[in-house]
Amino acid sequence: MQRLYDFLRRHPTGVDGFWAVVLLGLTCMAAGHHGMLLRGLVVSVALCVVVALRRRMPEKMLAVAAGAGVVQVVLDVPPMPADFAMLVIIYTVAAKSTRWASRAALIGGLLAGSLAQMRWPQPGASPLGNVAIAVFQTVPFVLAWVLGDSLRTRRAYLAQLEERAARLEKEREAQAKVAVAAERARIARELHDVVAHNVSVMVVQADGAAYVLDTAPDQAKKALETISGTGRQALAEMRRLLGVLRTGEHKEAGEYVPQPDVEQIDDLVEQCRRAGLPVDFKVEGTPRPLPSGVELTAYRIVQEALTNTRKHGGPNTGASVRLVYFDDGLGLLVEDDGKGAPQELYEEGGADGDGHGLIGMRERVGMVGGTLDAGPRPGGGFRISALLPLKAVH
Repeated sequence: MQRLYDFLRRHPTGVDGFWAVVLLGLTCMAAGHHGMLLRGLVVSVALCVVVALRRRMPEKMLAVAAGAGVVQVVLDVPPMPADFAMLVIIYTVAAKSTRWASRAALIGGLLAGSLAQMRWPQPGASPLGNVAIAVFQTVPFVLAWVLGDSLRTRRAYLAQLEERAARLEKEREAQAKVAVAAERARIARELHDVVAHNVSVMVVQADGAAYVLDTAPDQAKKALETISGTGRQALAEMRRLLGVLRTGEHKEAGEYVPQPDVEQIDDLVEQCRRAGLPVDFKVEGTPRPLPSGVELTAYRIVQEALTNTRKHGGPNTGASVRLVYFDDGLGLLVEDDGKGAPQELYEEGGADGDGHGLIGMRERVGMVGGTLDAGPRPGGGFRISALLPLKAVH
């Protein structure tokens, strides 16, 4: 049965042709009792052709049906079964054709019943009765048009739903790609911060250990222990970030866990001091809980600033870190008295050759709605200041 149904759907013109032959046969049988003239046969064949080709050429077949109806009225060919083709073509045009053709079909259907009643009035019927019969004969044409137009509306609605679903699917794919790109950029910044900071500490410690290896073995041993601890910390951070890349596990807020916070800045400063960079660290104001994004941003700004100081400040460089808690924000100030960073580090977005550094700082500060200012100090050295908006966490 399914195969037959599929075959019929693939050959709609053949199905319509079959019903056209059936309709012509019924018309010939009905007219045989009354004696069909040649003009009646011509009109019947024309109407049956309309049924056969209605789907392939709906507008042309509407014109053929209208012409056949006019000929039928003019030549006084009485109503016959083939006139059913007019209902069929009105339905088809309303469902498939253009709007103007649909309106023309509706007008033709409204006129057909009245014209037929005027041409072939019911014997013995009163004028009011003829009007009632004309209205009754018009109803099937109107119903055929309404059914076809409803089908057109339903198809248009389904097509609109499919288009909207396809558009939403594309939008979801685009949003997913943007989210993936943002996550990768975030992880790239995390990797840069972790690797740059820890490797710079290890390099400084390794240089110091090599310098005092013969003269001060205890200091060399302590430096090697610092290198070992820093390397393990860097490996742990990298494994965490690479694990996020593999599994995609994260919190609803989008922050990877565990995240550094403001309280760990003290440990970061102490690590820099052990690496040989004197750092003066002060906290002003009343410490309070911070949003996780502000916590991470503050930590990474200090980390990147101290890393740049070690990389670009030169020998005998000192640094200072200030955290200031305002009523509505957190202020950060990191300064050093070294020779300063290269000009390209802070100009035109702050690219440092690898596409990170101050660019990463500006992106992080921008994500929390803060401001960042970075550049050389008037008296020498480098200065980074940031203001991060702050809301208390209850």
